[in-house]
Amino acid sequence: MERSATGPAAAPSGNRKVFRTELTPIDFLRRSAFIYPDKTAVVHGDRRYSYVELEKRVRRLAAGLKSAGLKSGDRVAFLAPNIPALLEAHYAVPAADGVLVAINTRLSAKEIAYIVKHCGARQLFVDRALGPLLEATNLSHISVTWIDDSGSVDDPYEAFLSAAPEDPLMTGPRDEEDPISMNYTSGTTGRPKGVVYTHRGAYLNALSEVLEMEMTARSVYLWTLPMFHCNGWCFTWAVTAVAGTHVCLREVDAGHIWQLIETEGVTHYNGAPTVQIMLVNHPQANRLDRTVTTMIAGAPPSPTLLEQLQTLNIKPIHTYGLTETYGPTSSCAWHEDWDGCTPEEQARILARQGQSYVTADLMRVVNEAGEDVPRDAETMGEVVMRGNIVMAGYFEQPDATAEAFRDGWFHSGDLGVWHPDGYVELRDRAKDIIISGGENISTIEVEQAVSRHPAVLECAVVAVPDDEWGERPKAFVTLKEGVEVSEREIIDFCREEIAHFKCPDAIKFGELPKTSTGKVQKFVLREQEWSHHEKRIN
Repeated sequence: MERSATGPAAAPSGNRKVFRTELTPIDFLRRSAFIYPDKTAVVHGDRRYSYVELEKRVRRLAAGLKSAGLKSGDRVAFLAPNIPALLEAHYAVPAADGVLVAINTRLSAKEIAYIVKHCGARQLFVDRALGPLLEATNLSHISVTWIDDSGSVDDPYEAFLSAAPEDPLMTGPRDEEDPISMNYTSGTTGRPKGVVYTHRGAYLNALSEVLEMEMTARSVYLWTLPMFHCNGWCFTWAVTAVAGTHVCLREVDAGHIWQLIETEGVTHYNGAPTVQIMLVNHPQANRLDRTVTTMIAGAPPSPTLLEQLQTLNIKPIHTYGLTETYGPTSSCAWHEDWDGCTPEEQARILARQGQSYVTADLMRVVNEAGEDVPRDAETMGEVVMRGNIVMAGYFEQPDATAEAFRDGWFHSGDLGVWHPDGYVELRDRAKDIIISGGENISTIEVEQAVSRHPAVLECAVVAVPDDEWGERPKAFVTLKEGVEVSEREIIDFCREEIAHFKCPDAIKFGELPKTSTGKVQKFVLREQEWSHHEKRIN
């Protein structure tokens, strides 16, 4: 269906249904540019683009891609930080009937080379500063356009736009279940898998994000979350859906973030606990005179972190999801009954993963037979999902897709409990459960206890072999800058917080190994501790 860039869609012809339009996030930009043409859409340093200017740039990029030979379903890869070009690609590539592959900029050269080859990209756009990451990549078969991120006429990306015709029409998908993007799992082991998103799923999840974050046309969203990560948790489309303002950010710098929150009037931002910890502990951290809303996902936040955010007048919304669910797919929706709880009790409640977004089916927690576990907040099982915001599958990996979709549900691989009120709370990844003397210990529960110590910045807990108990917890801890504390002090603190058998027997201080998306690589820590054992269980 053809969509006008300057007005409502032309009247459909032929057998088009009057009561149905294929769902696509492309329409978010068309609508916002029509209703709010002069409103600021994008802020990037000294550059400002209105919504009508953003749409013109998107139309030129889409037209340029088609002129360069892009065919329906072809993949277009972008290797760039959070800059306008990558935001524009989220509309232009699907508008040209292509599939966007936003590559993780924190990956190694070999990992990037694998993704470029596996996805079969026909065209590649690369931020100039990231050029060294392509040294191991054979680019003889692919068209490469460099991005200087200057906005000047000398920028090859800007030249690409200028050379393209200003196509007055943007073409929507023939079927809303056509792919719109592919996101490669960051995975701590094995080759990354290409997770296929559809126009329909992206549209519906973007609207859920708008609802969860209570966004409006007055919203100013700061891009602390990578756009390459689940398409920015679909906020690349969600912010535009309400005609909010995108404030781009090339790199995460806590001091710069605090500055932008003040100077640009930021109302919303997102980030994993690692980013949030960095912000609340920065010297510029201060209680804001207005409420700023943040979404936290990627790992369960500790109650301590949630309390720190609230102290700064930052409203935390804890969500949960995976790459395979378009990013966040559930939230811990607040109940008025909890208003009377103590701050610590409220933080503990907010640390739950809650239940599914309005555009998804309700999550379940099941045992190995696929049966619901009791809702007793104690019995653990695997968290499973299905519905509108589950991926279409893994690109060219039908066996992996079938395994993930067995019994008609997407199996997350996450272990959790089901509370009596229907809320889900994660307790571990299946491989991270510690069995000590026959007792199951959740590493997340231990991590949250350790994190409550005022000297602790962040921590990770893994099982280590023990001659008497089989396995015992060991905590790897990063301390706050300028603070000292002993191993014994942290262990004794934990013994006041949780059952003694759950407390770590040892503490190791230092930096934690992390994936390119900021998740702690527990497998690296486990390998250190189990390297002299034939098995990784004891």
